[in-house]
Amino acid sequence: MRAILDTNVLVSGILFGGIPRKILECAQRRTFTMVITHDILSEYYEVIERVSKEYNVKRASSVLESIISKAELSFSITLHEPVCIDPDDDIFFAAAKAAKVKIIVSGDKHLKAASGWSGVKVISPATFYKLISKR
Repeated sequence: MRAILDTNVLVSGILFGGIPRKILECAQRRTFTMVITHDILSEYYEVIERVSKEYNVKRASSVLESIISKAELSFSITLHEPVCIDPDDDIFFAAAKAAKVKIIVSGDKHLKAASGWSGVKVISPATFYKLISKR
């Protein structure tokens, strides 16, 4: 199974734990294939750097590097029209379309509102974890 993780899922998993952390552990064990693009990777690093300073977390970047070392790097495409209300979220749909990924894992309301676009489902971390923990 291949999936794209929204930045919030990744950051929550690295910094706070819970189901997002379990998903990241599954990605590291390759229970599923985490797909990223350069655009997504840039966002991950930018947000991790900002949030790490805010929460005074020292090793978040090295944890991120460990996680993405197991990810599949794909190219992206430029979408000709917006998909999400928040245009910053379109990078996840562009990646999904380019890499032929059918699942984006997110709790973001803007991403969820666009679920179903081009056959890509946006599912919650809890739902995704149930799917992958059965494997």
